[in-house]
Amino acid sequence: MSATRLLVLGGVRRFGCAHGYEVRRELISWGSDEWAHVNPGSIYHALRQLAKEGLLLAHDVEESDAGPPHTDYEITDAGREEFFRLLRCAISTVDIRHPEMLTAGLAFLAELTRPEAIELLRQRLDGLAARRANVMPLYEAPADPAHLHELLGWWVHSADSAMRWARGLIERLEAGDYVMADER
Repeated sequence: MSATRLLVLGGVRRFGCAHGYEVRRELISWGSDEWAHVNPGSIYHALRQLAKEGLLLAHDVEESDAGPPHTDYEITDAGREEFFRLLRCAISTVDIRHPEMLTAGLAFLAELTRPEAIELLRQRLDGLAARRANVMPLYEAPADPAHLHELLGWWVHSADSAMRWARGLIERLEAGDYVMADER
């Protein structure tokens, strides 16, 4: 899974039709260069690759009074399907190696219906509980070397914190916070 792929598909989807600079400006304004390590080159590469895969349509625009030649992109039906597949996976899946996937998913959380978002977050809670349960026997056993106990403690603490946050977001969604896709 790629945060860049999700962000670029979501960015183009939001605009309807956009050129690379618009998508880049939008994603950088969200700080995605910091939390998802999305740089301008990877955005332009993703746009071209997604067009090559048929997930975006590329329209060459000739130079005009409005500006220099550029390529506009719009999302295809297959691109929308891929966007939602990536979004659902980003919200529901616990992947400690790629925390940027969750942050990219949260950027588009309101593109889901309220019930679906809640269900995906419940799946995430289950994954976090399983992760914690897998680490606990190691945490409770003597560590060799002893300082590795701190690493295991960090994993338990991280799972506990992530579960508290997910429960809180579920509660906020159940209380009606945010305008979701089925409410527009």
